Amino acid sequence: MFIQILVLAVIAAVVLYQLYATLGRRVGRQPEDVPAVAKPASALAGSTEPLTGGRLEGVAALRARQPDFDPGHFMGGARAAYEMIVKAFASGDRDTLKPLLSADVMANFEAAMVAREAEGRSEKVELMSPPRVDMESVTVEGDTARAVVRILAEVRARTTSAEGEAVDDRRTAELWTFERDLKSSNPNWTLVHVAAAEA
Repeated sequence: MFIQILVLAVIAAVVLYQLYATLGRRVGRQPEDVPAVAKPASALAGSTEPLTGGRLEGVAALRARQPDFDPGHFMGGARAAYEMIVKAFASGDRDTLKPLLSADVMANFEAAMVAREAEGRSEKVELMSPPRVDMESVTVEGDTARAVVRILAEVRARTTSAEGEAVDDRRTAELWTFERDLKSSNPNWTLVHVAAAEA
């Protein structure tokens, strides 16, 4: 009996050693073998276009007033704001919208939401894929920084009314203009204008 246990123990040890040798072996190129490549300062997170020309000059002008401005971080925030605003508008979530919109944009959104509610319609929106965002322009006028972002998105809207539910899949192309008061301690940008853009 003791001999059988000893033999099984030896077999187990051999199997475990072979398993360890296989799993512990480095196969092919490893991530640490590839030297890190720094991203160009003009690259934007979530954007397919680098900053060039006037856009680069605009960012430089903004950084002169706000040295910690990061275009990549800003574009990520613009995408997040787009998703939040589109969904909040569809659901009529005014509390979410108010801090993100200028008074004029909020008034336009409010009128549209009131009209929709008066017709007894409700809406739910989902984004079929992450929207594409590209910086169109950055300007600084006095103490106001302004950034125009081009947003392409694929949206599915589900509208419910007395007639039932309707589903509308559409591609949208819009220019969203964000502003920020450079004298303010509030780092957030406000949506001040929405316009249609070419797809």
